[in-house]
Amino acid sequence: MNPTTTALVMIEFQNDFTSHGGTLHAAVADVMESTHMLDHAVEAADATREAGAVVVHSPITFQPGYYEITSHPYGILAGVVDSSSFVKDTWGAAFDDHVTPKAGDIVLEGKRGLDAFASTNIDFILRSRGIQTVVLCGFLTNCCVESTMRSAYERGYEVITLTDAVAATSQAEHDNAISYDYPMFSKPMTTAAYIDALKGAVVADASRGY
Repeated sequence: MNPTTTALVMIEFQNDFTSHGGTLHAAVADVMESTHMLDHAVEAADATREAGAVVVHSPITFQPGYYEITSHPYGILAGVVDSSSFVKDTWGAAFDDHVTPKAGDIVLEGKRGLDAFASTNIDFILRSRGIQTVVLCGFLTNCCVESTMRSAYERGYEVITLTDAVAATSQAEHDNAISYDYPMFSKPMTTAAYIDALKGAVVADASRGY
């Protein structure tokens, strides 16, 4: 792993998912607890910055009224609208206090659907910085994380997913995605294994005098 060509993409670490009182928190709380995903995400972000790799935040937001999407949403977006989630400039759409962007981080703009590549300029940003390895964590395991994973895979990136830094609305959905879908489109990895790989790369560079 080369930290200078690696980016950690943190998907939707926003209060509506992560925090008590968030509109969707109750739906993901059990899986969050089972994986301690928030703690692992913080560890991954800290290690990424320390190694000199870039952290990218991918929030989703909508204007009041959800005018950016169809007036008759279905599926997961219907759930977002019905629960009044991720409304711009509200507490629910704000970053969780534990994973607020820090100096040097990149915050994507314009995410309105599931796949971060579909409605943001993430591909332009990553390629402009010479990124080759995309590391994913966040919400939902089988939705936005998986959609972004598939697109990154199709675009030729090396894709790593942090299996203990993602969460879904049920343990069954979470486990199924990690067991059957993730290995098809990424290299599933625990946060500890990812951090070890980063540290190993830094040590190797130091030994070569880089």
